[in-house]
Amino acid sequence: MLSRRLFLSLATAASLALTPLAAAAGKNTLTLAFIPQENPEKLLGDIEQITGWLSEQLQVPVKGFVTFDHAAAVEALRNGDADISFMGALPYVLAEAEIGAEALVSEVYRGKASYAGRIFVRKDSGIKTLADLRDRDIAFADPISESGYLYPLNLFVEEGLVTSASDADEFFGRSFFAGGYQQSMQAMASGLVDAAGSSQYADLLLSPQQQSEITWIAESEQIPSHVVLARKGLSDNMKTRFTEVLMSLNSPENKSLLAYLYGPDGYVIADNAAYDGVRATAREYGLLN
Repeated sequence: MLSRRLFLSLATAASLALTPLAAAAGKNTLTLAFIPQENPEKLLGDIEQITGWLSEQLQVPVKGFVTFDHAAAVEALRNGDADISFMGALPYVLAEAEIGAEALVSEVYRGKASYAGRIFVRKDSGIKTLADLRDRDIAFADPISESGYLYPLNLFVEEGLVTSASDADEFFGRSFFAGGYQQSMQAMASGLVDAAGSSQYADLLLSPQQQSEITWIAESEQIPSHVVLARKGLSDNMKTRFTEVLMSLNSPENKSLLAYLYGPDGYVIADNAAYDGVRATAREYGLLN
């Protein structure tokens, strides 16, 4: 079972993978941490585009870097290597509890500030149910991810196929953490593993040909969307200004820029209470007290 101790050890190890951009940023620079849920090379190009625009809007230098994983993003906020980070609901509730991080805005997809986790397989695999994955290989996105691990895994728990995270390998042949949504989906689509546990929208990170070759066999309950967090101690003025600028991306003239921020439909002001279900699930799996 994942534990708070595991989360902290992951965060400490992952923090070593921060790119030099974090250290290079001066005190007067706003530094953003991005999680690698899609191809890191593409993400680096997106970061360059969006930080330039944010610098103009905020009238302060804005830098960005890609963390090794979700845990490293939390650690970057803890250490002051990042002022603001984009991350999922599970790392958010952990960051809130561990380091006092504050949610500013939540992403909107398809008109909702929520989404689901899914189990994806190839159409030609013959896999129709979760039970069919016994002794088969599965790739999850990240150990500190709600839609890329915890909620998809919980589907197997609800079916009585797995009793907890600690005994999952007794059901699966092998299970892996691929490092992000796109990576887990590519592993499944290319036949390296039999299934992927990932976000319901993760198939959009595949090529059109690959999308036509895969399907999903199970879907979790709705999960609150990814959030944009501020580290504890960031000034109220900067939090307010940054929130206003992100909310301005909802306007028709700025909407195209959302493609550089993981491609949501827009943002809403974060509703902290909406994440209570994630907190409850995290407690069930030993991640929160």
